[in-house]
Amino acid sequence: MSNLPPNLNFAKAEEEICKRWTAESTFKTQDKLSLERGDEEYTFYDGPPFATGLPHFGHILAGTIKDVVTRYAVMSGKHVERRAGWDCHGLPVEYEIDQKLNITHRDQVLEMGIDKYNATCRSIVTRYTKEWESTITRLGRWIDFENDYKTLDPSFMESVWWVFQQLFDKNLVYQGYKVMPFSTACGTPLSNFEAGLNYKDVRDPTCVVQFPLLEDESVSFVIWTTTPWTLPSNISLCVHDSLEYVKILDKKSGNSYILAKSRLCQIYPIMNSKKKWKPKMAADLYDIQETMLGKALVGKKYKPIFDFFVDAPGSKEYFRVLSDNYVTDDAGTGIVHQAPAFGEDDYRVCIAHGVIVKGDELPCPVDSNGLFTEEIHPVKGLHVKKADDILIQLIKDNNRLVQKDNIDHSYPFCWRSDTPLIYKAVPSWFIKVEEIRDKIVANNHKTYWVPNNVKEGRFHNWLVDARDWAVSRNRFWGTPIPIWATEDMSEVVCIGSVDQLYELSGVRVTDLHRETVDQITIPSKKNPGQVLKRIDEVFDCWFESGSMPYAQKHYPFENKEKFEKGFPADFIAEGLDQTRGWFYTLMVLSTALFDKPAFKNLIVNGLVLAGDGKKMSKRLKNYPDPNLVIDKYGADALRMYLINSPVVRAESLKFQESGVLGVVKEVFLPWYNAFRFFVQNIERWESKGNKFVPSLEKVKATTNSTDVWISAATQGLIKFVHEEMTAYRLYTVMPALVTYVTQLTNWYVRLNRDRLKGMGGEGSSDADTETGLHVLYDVLLDVTIIMAPFTPFITEYFYQHLRKMQPSYKDSVENGEGCSNPVMPGKSDSVHILML
Repeated sequence: MSNLPPNLNFAKAEEEICKRWTAESTFKTQDKLSLERGDEEYTFYDGPPFATGLPHFGHILAGTIKDVVTRYAVMSGKHVERRAGWDCHGLPVEYEIDQKLNITHRDQVLEMGIDKYNATCRSIVTRYTKEWESTITRLGRWIDFENDYKTLDPSFMESVWWVFQQLFDKNLVYQGYKVMPFSTACGTPLSNFEAGLNYKDVRDPTCVVQFPLLEDESVSFVIWTTTPWTLPSNISLCVHDSLEYVKILDKKSGNSYILAKSRLCQIYPIMNSKKKWKPKMAADLYDIQETMLGKALVGKKYKPIFDFFVDAPGSKEYFRVLSDNYVTDDAGTGIVHQAPAFGEDDYRVCIAHGVIVKGDELPCPVDSNGLFTEEIHPVKGLHVKKADDILIQLIKDNNRLVQKDNIDHSYPFCWRSDTPLIYKAVPSWFIKVEEIRDKIVANNHKTYWVPNNVKEGRFHNWLVDARDWAVSRNRFWGTPIPIWATEDMSEVVCIGSVDQLYELSGVRVTDLHRETVDQITIPSKKNPGQVLKRIDEVFDCWFESGSMPYAQKHYPFENKEKFEKGFPADFIAEGLDQTRGWFYTLMVLSTALFDKPAFKNLIVNGLVLAGDGKKMSKRLKNYPDPNLVIDKYGADALRMYLINSPVVRAESLKFQESGVLGVVKEVFLPWYNAFRFFVQNIERWESKGNKFVPSLEKVKATTNSTDVWISAATQGLIKFVHEEMTAYRLYTVMPALVTYVTQLTNWYVRLNRDRLKGMGGEGSSDADTETGLHVLYDVLLDVTIIMAPFTPFITEYFYQHLRKMQPSYKDSVENGEGCSNPVMPGKSDSVHILML
């Protein structure tokens, strides 16, 4: 022990401890002993990350929170299965493969073959699992990588089929035609929560255009739009019944326009300037010829800007004025152009007024890659966002352009490809979330969140406005939706297992990806001789992650009793962005299946930002490499820095490397110095022919006021940690530890330095020195054990020295009992095997 260095290299010491844990299978031992004792199960779900990228500080933060809570649970007498999982399907993988193979259109995938495409996807999904395992293990997180689950496993996919069939049988599934956020780069619709993940400030062209009335072409309705590319698909206009509209004569052009009276400022921007605008100036700009309410305009016919759809099926209902309360006068002209294929409200309003019929074809001249089709021949093959300027020029050439400008606004981008989204009508399969929304809200009330304001605010607000969830994606690498149907959808079968597919088709499969199941047909029961074929779509990968509690256990095909006993989960933790992602999908599916929440307790962490407050960016290199930070300061310091920050209360953290160094200086160095001082004085004491054997009786018998005080402070810290961990408040522990270490080093050790060295002076005795050493040993051991879940390395380092003084240590050395029950300090080979 006398080899303890004056300045411990914490990072190097941690590496040695990592090697020891690996060599001695300490994690497996902890789990084995817990199972032997029959400890009560504590269920933990680990949200599966994608292994197509390397772990960053966000993953390290969430991993630390999960590790602290699950280590604490195990040391508190619970058995915790900690199983790693991997998200393997969906856009993150496909987008990377599309980039690699230069695929820009889905037809290219069909040409190369879905089997070859999916094989390429499969080849990269576990590309970085070894790097993940290395970083996570070095962080001190104990999680089972050997017994991991992957969303591409046939057993996982079969349970996803079962989940969907349950919803289908409960009439919670339907096929609809819905305007949805659409990624043209990925060629697929996104859910509303995906669309909300990546907003950016952009500049887009805007224009004001005129639509002449059929009854009097000298008078025009004027509309303002931020999406000129939607104008070729215009089939109606919309006003508000009770808004006041005016017909004006524009003095400059001599044209007559109809627009909302309160929106004259749209075509006369000077009216927006309080300094420049004077009411008498109006006479030089326009004359008001007529005033009317919006309802007086309903039904009026107008001349379209373009004639691409004038002869389309159903077009006799097109090109007329409608009304709806969604029209406002806070922007634009108070008249909104309707292109139902590209706007959620447009679609709803046009159906309500009979302009289009639900389920029928509607003008949608844009393909799945955002390119105009041949219907709009002047811009055929152009991406919609690149067609704006050409279309505006065509409108100008037709004398329909009133104004052209730009707007700076916040706009949704695809979270995967980082390209602008559009809204587009697509056929999709939906889960009826709105039908069970009240149950979902009620189940949310049964859960406990840290911090609570995210549960009651952000998440609750998202739930009460939740809309039906589009779970289908027109993609290839994913779990196929298990619906087999006739072409006209008159006969539909939803499959819920491999066995059921075999029973109905006669084909036994061992894989469930598209290349395997797409060619399987099911004989029709209604029309002998006909066959049912699988529909084209695959599941949104969020449906898979929401199914993870059931699918990781292959429920209900295996582990039925074990799953049901441990559901809902005792604990989950992820970042704030998952309020619209994983937390949401977990809650929707658990409510739909069992009318229960999927979890009981949840810690939400905030975002870890770069030091300048910006998002961490690999491209900008505005943050340090996590592995280098660990190599420099140690994983314990990084763990404590993260869980002592506002980020554990769902707030943002501007990562500062100096903060990690601060933990080393404020906590670990003083703590280590106190420990080293103790060891030095034990050696000094024993060099005089004494033998130190820890004695709790001597600790309890002390009458020294500082002994009594530090023992009470230690028990106070232990009690506090238990209280806070029961409430899942990790962020309160570090300040308490800092306070305690200060009390221990700056007060107890300093006041008793001479006494502990055996140099107490007059009135002191060897017995008094020994008592002080017993007290210091006792508090060091107690703090080492209680802090083990938080700082697993330094506590292991201290324990390996402290245990050697216990009489039971020889049981480990001589009899090999260090990995057996009952556990006790000294005998047990690791602090993490002990009970709190």
